[in-house]
Amino acid sequence: MAHPPTLELFAEELRLSRTAAGMSQDALGAEISFSASLVAGVEQCRRIPQPEFTARCDSVLKTGGRLERIRLKLGRDVVLPWFREWVLIEREATMLRSYEPLVVPGLLQTEEYARMLHEGASPLIGEQMEQQVVARMERQAVLSRESPPVFVAVLDEHILHRPVGGPEVMAAQLRHLVEVGRRPRVHLQVVPTNAGAYPGLNGAFVLATPPEGDDAAYLDDQLQGHVVQRPADITLLQQIWETVRTRALPHEQSVRMIEEAAVAWS
Repeated sequence: MAHPPTLELFAEELRLSRTAAGMSQDALGAEISFSASLVAGVEQCRRIPQPEFTARCDSVLKTGGRLERIRLKLGRDVVLPWFREWVLIEREATMLRSYEPLVVPGLLQTEEYARMLHEGASPLIGEQMEQQVVARMERQAVLSRESPPVFVAVLDEHILHRPVGGPEVMAAQLRHLVEVGRRPRVHLQVVPTNAGAYPGLNGAFVLATPPEGDDAAYLDDQLQGHVVQRPADITLLQQIWETVRTRALPHEQSVRMIEEAAVAWS
């Protein structure tokens, strides 16, 4: 499989820096408190480097921040053109409100879940598909930065039971949801199946609140997504959001439901 050039550059720089430091993959893994298999996966372009992994490698290998500078470029040049405006809005937002009836929201997906989702549902293949996985993982940095936005995600319960990638991928994905859901500025809510029909079933959407000015929204369809900023449309989506939240379980109860589903997949 072809890999994005920037990902290959990161892998090469990591391998060269590790070798120059006289360290094996096992030794580097021990120093940065990550597994040697993860180090190998990144060097072979099978795993996408995450912020904490990169920061620790830069520190231990004394690269002067070179790996982090490369990592920051991973998702910038591969985002689909119609999605670029939303990425900028997302990065600046002080609050993000996401509703998903079908799949785990992109900001909460594991790498394997994202890859399996693209393989099963995206028209993109090969390098193009892999580039979008890279871009999605890069976007998730918005939730782990020093001052992250408040992120409220409402999911339909069906998402917890849809076998994207099989039991192992699903179990890992749901455990990741629970872990992220314990962050102080992340709130998860699940709409239970017994809620029946409700307005959110008409489609997914995200509302972004900027530091100043009016909210913006993002809608997706089979062809492409688009940013919504017309006041009347934003007002309608805000009303739908509030209606959907009234059908959802509270955060703590939702997290317990996700934990139980993770155990069922294990």
